[in-house]
Amino acid sequence: MAFNLASIRRGPQALPPRIVIYGEHGLGKSTFAAGAPAPIFIQTEDGLASLDVASFPLATAHEQVLEAVSALYAEKHDFETVVLDSLDWAEKLIWSYVARRADKQSIEDFGYGKGYQHAAESMGELLAGLNALRVERKMAVILTAHAQVKRFDDPTSASYDRFELALHKAASALVSEWADVIAFATHDTIVRTEEAGFNKKLKKAVASDRVIHVERAPAFNAKNRYSLPPKLPLSWDAFSSALADAQR
Repeated sequence: MAFNLASIRRGPQALPPRIVIYGEHGLGKSTFAAGAPAPIFIQTEDGLASLDVASFPLATAHEQVLEAVSALYAEKHDFETVVLDSLDWAEKLIWSYVARRADKQSIEDFGYGKGYQHAAESMGELLAGLNALRVERKMAVILTAHAQVKRFDDPTSASYDRFELALHKAASALVSEWADVIAFATHDTIVRTEEAGFNKKLKKAVASDRVIHVERAPAFNAKNRYSLPPKLPLSWDAFSSALADAQR
């Protein structure tokens, strides 16, 4: 494409979203993704037994993940959403891939963090492939991931712990910039105070809803580029409805 005045585009570009949803085990991240339009799962961990979804065989090497992305790009199909389940297990495959190509035993054998920089480059290539599916095949992209608690050094205040993607910091930075939505999935617990006698009060959890946060807070990393409500139920229907409202 020539870069001239005739190539200038105005207004928002109608492209499917790039979503990263992360949280603790067993919250329903894969179920959320399964609710998206016509999903196809690229599995890097074995956790889809209870879901009636289309999926590639379990990937045990990074090359297989790339093959799945290439097949979705090159071959005719009716899938509308690609789901990588999960991103942090895919990163481990990348570590093995990078080490194997350099004839190393592990990612740590490079020394001085160099192996992780090479791994971040491979992660960037994977994200570029997923982006090609989004732009040219008009597929939504959902990446599931687990959470980790890490110390966050805030230059404007004291340091504190928060939930972040369970990725190496170099890969996490790439993914965070690439994504349109980073949704932190968690339990929204309702606590009730009850009388316990002798002028004592007892706090008791009485209900717990599964939610996603899409706006950053001190306790967790999150973001969205669509002006979504900061908290939504952990369900694809609730998310897609809020996204449609935000894009009107």
